[in-house]
Amino acid sequence: MADMSPLFRRNDRRTDKQTAPEKPQSHRGHLVTLIRKPGCHLCDDAHAVIEKVCGELGVPWEEKDITQDEELYQKYWEQIPVVLVDGKQHTFWRVNEQRLRKALT
Repeated sequence: MADMSPLFRRNDRRTDKQTAPEKPQSHRGHLVTLIRKPGCHLCDDAHAVIEKVCGELGVPWEEKDITQDEELYQKYWEQIPVVLVDGKQHTFWRVNEQRLRKALT
């Protein structure tokens, strides 16, 4: 019976290890959206942070130009740049790398 217990624990560990690679995949379930406008230096700063964090975590991201979308313009024109995580507003003006990373993990 003592032999069964270590084997049982080993099997549990293997199961945990098999599920461990899925955590990065769960990050990929997120989508980060940067709403920006041309010529905006804060937007360029936000782009750099998002590119770094999403690249490291394997999270997809996109950019939307506020000047090309009337609905985005009406909603966010005073807050550019705006970052959405999974369609919900995460931040605006300045993107904090640690806060974004935490939201995605």
